[in-house]
Amino acid sequence: MTTPDLITDRKAFDGPTFSLANRLKRLAWSLTWLLLARWTPPQARLWRLALLRAFGAKVSWQANVYASVKVWAPWHLEMAPLAALAPGVQVYNIAPVTIGEMVVVSQGAYLCTGTHDHRNPAFPLYARPIAIGRRAWVCAEAFVGPGVIVGEGAVLAARAVAFKPLAAWTVYQGNPAVAVNTRPEIKA
Repeated sequence: MTTPDLITDRKAFDGPTFSLANRLKRLAWSLTWLLLARWTPPQARLWRLALLRAFGAKVSWQANVYASVKVWAPWHLEMAPLAALAPGVQVYNIAPVTIGEMVVVSQGAYLCTGTHDHRNPAFPLYARPIAIGRRAWVCAEAFVGPGVIVGEGAVLAARAVAFKPLAAWTVYQGNPAVAVNTRPEIKA
């Protein structure tokens, strides 16, 4: 999958990966977050959500994004009610990241939608979306790679690394993440 701002037809090693318009938009976003949100206290949750929405994020007013979170492209972020991005989370979303209802992405976790084709001499960047299902938990310092779908209620343990889909109501740990347990399904 490519995004409209990603330049995919460039010749090997001859220019930027992203359009000038994309780079300027990201610069405006980075400065806005740094000056108007990065220093805010936890109680300024609605202010931070308003800034994300101003830059195209589809975030519920009931979501929570802490001030130290880094979102690469808010226009590729969608968060349902009661979803939370904890302090220090990084969202490298050159492709869409969708976070379901009541999801917790814990401290220092990394959601990465981009990678490079190491088999191609031009080393092109490509992107795959990430989707995190309702009631899932991405624990502290875990890594979710491009194209991963985290099933409803799944748990990715602390510092685990996911490159493949995670089944619903299953607990994963390790690098690469492997299923180690299940958890009871929560109906509410």
